Amino acid sequence: MVRMDTNFNDGQWIGGEFYNGKRKDKRPPQTKDDVLYGIFASGDSDSSNGGGSSRKRRKDLSNKIEEGAKQQREREREKSKLTHKSFQAGNRRELELGDVGKFEKHTKGIGMKLLEKMGYKGGGLGKNKQGIVAPIEAKLRPKNMGMGFNDYKEASLPTLQEVEDKKSLHHAAAPLTVERLKEKIWSKSKHSLLNNEKKMDYLTAEELLAKKREQGPEVVQKVFDMRGPQVRVLTNLENLNAEEKARENNIHMPELQHNVRLIVDLAELDIQKIDRDLRYEREMVVTLQKEKEKLKLKAARQKKQLDHMEEIVGVLDRIGVENLSGTLTLDSLARSVGDLQGRCADEYKLCNLSSIACSFAVPLFMRIFQGWDPLLNPTHGLELVSLWKKLLQGEDYLDFDAASPYARLFMEVVFPTVRISGTNTWQAKHPEPMLRFLESWERLLPPPVLQSILDNIVMPKLSGAVDSWDPRRETIAIHSWLHPWLPLLSQKLETFYLTIRIRLESVHHAWHPSDMSAYTILSPWKTVFDPTSWEQLMVCCIIPKLLEVMHRFQINPANQKLDEFYWVRTWATAIPVHHMLHLMDLFFNKWQEVLYHWLCSHPNFEEVTQWYLGWKELIPPELLANEHIRYRLNLGLDMMNQAVEGMEVAQPCLKENISFLRVLEQRQFEAQQKAAVQAQQQASASLGGSATETGDIGGGGHEMSLKDAIEAYAQQHGLLFKPKHGRMQDGHQIYGFGNISIVIDSLNQKVFTQTDDRWSLVSLEQILELHNKSSGGWRR
Repeated sequence: MVRMDTNFNDGQWIGGEFYNGKRKDKRPPQTKDDVLYGIFASGDSDSSNGGGSSRKRRKDLSNKIEEGAKQQREREREKSKLTHKSFQAGNRRELELGDVGKFEKHTKGIGMKLLEKMGYKGGGLGKNKQGIVAPIEAKLRPKNMGMGFNDYKEASLPTLQEVEDKKSLHHAAAPLTVERLKEKIWSKSKHSLLNNEKKMDYLTAEELLAKKREQGPEVVQKVFDMRGPQVRVLTNLENLNAEEKARENNIHMPELQHNVRLIVDLAELDIQKIDRDLRYEREMVVTLQKEKEKLKLKAARQKKQLDHMEEIVGVLDRIGVENLSGTLTLDSLARSVGDLQGRCADEYKLCNLSSIACSFAVPLFMRIFQGWDPLLNPTHGLELVSLWKKLLQGEDYLDFDAASPYARLFMEVVFPTVRISGTNTWQAKHPEPMLRFLESWERLLPPPVLQSILDNIVMPKLSGAVDSWDPRRETIAIHSWLHPWLPLLSQKLETFYLTIRIRLESVHHAWHPSDMSAYTILSPWKTVFDPTSWEQLMVCCIIPKLLEVMHRFQINPANQKLDEFYWVRTWATAIPVHHMLHLMDLFFNKWQEVLYHWLCSHPNFEEVTQWYLGWKELIPPELLANEHIRYRLNLGLDMMNQAVEGMEVAQPCLKENISFLRVLEQRQFEAQQKAAVQAQQQASASLGGSATETGDIGGGGHEMSLKDAIEAYAQQHGLLFKPKHGRMQDGHQIYGFGNISIVIDSLNQKVFTQTDDRWSLVSLEQILELHNKSSGGWRR
């Protein structure tokens, strides 16, 4: 190992290197005695005294120590004088020559002495002082760094202006003493430190935290720098080249500044961590406080629940004792249960006290309803059951569970009695007793119990009654005892409709229109049967008989018999409208024929008017509301007006109006077809054969159908005529004619349109008029 000289008392740091002035002084050679005895080598040894006493040896030792101390003090004094003289001489030379040779104050000054002997008096080197002023400065280069690496700045020569400034400063400070120079240097350094301290910007912990909150959360990413001998872990790329930047900017002590920055960063992190921990602790305090409040409320609630439980146990024990002793009544049980339900509502539901109360109440209810006939006395026990419904069901009025306590009470107490009475004594043809019971108990019947009564009691009875029903022998109409159950058994009764319709059809084959009982029996079923089934029943049983009557009906103004007309008019509300219009057309054909002959015989117009008004009053209001009926009446009125005005009365057409116009429409359609064929022939001469073929079709080798005539009529007026998909009326397809809907009866050559929820017989002109009205005006 190399021994290092650790005496720094007489040295100085210059340019990053330490120079010790003491080492320049040559030490005097040591004698053998100096090596052996050190400071005690100058006196006589103990052996020369020949073994003197110890007291004398101690006195000689003290004298030697004092002499050695005096010699040491003299050497130090002389050393200080020499140092002071050399310092003053160096200062004088420094003031005279500037910075040249100032380094030699730490040496013997041989270099400066040689220059002065050569005639150097300060300034630049050379004869004309054109050389360098300051000596070349040695700058320590980092270890293993080559020249020009990373733009390293080499030492530069001082400029002439800098030298002149330094000389002026030295000449101005020449009169100052060494002590004053030291004081000035110290004061300058002190002021510079103060100025630097004033320029520093300090952040408090609150400002630092506020700044970090404004910046938001930082995303910390690790960066591994593996460019050096050791791997460095960084959190950002800002300090990646910190050392190189420090060297470029000539920053003093970059390692120290780097360490200070690390300390500052760690301090910031510590402050943020402390703040985060503090906020967490505060939030934890608030959370724990809330949790404490919740636990207090929970403890209070559980204590209250425990008190209620103890009270419930006490009440149940008391009820059990009264039940065993036979003193328990429904009133006392209801009071006890109602009191618990009011004061301990939550515990009442939690413990399912309604089931416990039901188990106590069922035997008591059986005693009260023993021997009860619900068909004779349906209101018995109604108020009592209503009270217990509130106790057992509470506010859960929509609780339709069949296993609920109230439903169980009803099934065990009320339902057996109703089942026995309904099965043994109730007759389906007399529904009033059972309907009265169901109406009285409507609010109290649980839906499962009501459904059970209807399925197990009512439906079997009705099924048996329908199977045994014979319309030829029964004196009670079937609708009088079956229709009252429609609100309760609407869809379930449909299973009986086929049987009823078949038996009605079998009976009415022998029916005569003069028998009004058929209308009484059948008319209530119009709204019960579906429209198709009802129309089939009318067409099969009623309409043929009424057509026979209308064909035989005679109109005689002199002696009119109205019985047959009344028979037909009675069915006006039961028979579908389009069938009734057909019957009325038979009447109006005869009526117009009679009116024509009467007007041609120059009658009394007052009598004719009264006769017209009389027939108009006989027509039911349902038929008068139909447009076709009004049209037929207006035709008769026009004939009367023609006769009054003296004009020739036109003979009424016996054909239907739509059939009468069919030929005209067909001709117009044929003309349109021919015109289209001609246009097609002119446009494409090459298709002559096809055009001729089309012309043959348009020429009309066959009779045009009613549907084709209506379609051509719609095309003539620029209207759309098409079938409506999925829409039928009495088995006929519904078509769209412009903005209205029509039905074409090709068999009877008739057209019907829907007006006021009814289908009325119309002509082509009336169809066009209805379309124009629905469009908001007449089409010209």
